[in-house]
Amino acid sequence: MKSYGAEFFGTFWLVLGGCGSAVLAAAFPGLGIGFTGVSLAFGLTVLTMAYAIGHISGCHLNPAVSIGLWAGGRFPANKLLPYIVAQVLGGIVAGGVLYLIASGKAGFDLAGGFASNGYGEHSPGGFSLTAALVCEVVMTMMFLIVILGATDARAPQGFAPLPIGLCLTLIHLISIPVTNTSVNPARSTAVAVYVGGWATSQLWLFWVAPIIGALLGAVVYRLIAANDR
Repeated sequence: MKSYGAEFFGTFWLVLGGCGSAVLAAAFPGLGIGFTGVSLAFGLTVLTMAYAIGHISGCHLNPAVSIGLWAGGRFPANKLLPYIVAQVLGGIVAGGVLYLIASGKAGFDLAGGFASNGYGEHSPGGFSLTAALVCEVVMTMMFLIVILGATDARAPQGFAPLPIGLCLTLIHLISIPVTNTSVNPARSTAVAVYVGGWATSQLWLFWVAPIIGALLGAVVYRLIAANDR
């Protein structure tokens, strides 16, 4: 239960820190942090939580990561569902807290997207469904390769949170214009449930693509690391 609680609060922090920076600070008049700041915020949430709860739950914070670690032989199947439930619930609670904060400003409107992920007319850059699918699959695949490599027993010990957090930052720098960056079904669900409408109707992609990418990342890492064992 401690590991499930850690995943709940870790994912809560990821959504509150990452999506919160996008909703509250990205476009703040004159002082907005923009895409770069939001990218860094997501990376920092993972970096800080990895040191805070990595020794308790492994700090997955992401259903796709949990599935990828299972496929990579690093995580037991019997913990997958409880981890995913804890992650999604933690994200949704964080989305609720963020809504309470954001709605305290006059003129707040969920029609602005509330940091939801989307494609087509709901992509920040107007990218198509195909582009969004490819982007999310590839970005999640690379994220899993970095996670599996950084946490490998042969890697330098104690430094894994740094490359993982920086990798997530880089992923956001690349893909915010395409999908607003998911690579995490819990993060996508956390805000989509409050927006409803188009956000929930497009949510399927931000479950399917990250999971496919995570499975591919696990396969690729097992192939490139196998001969070195």
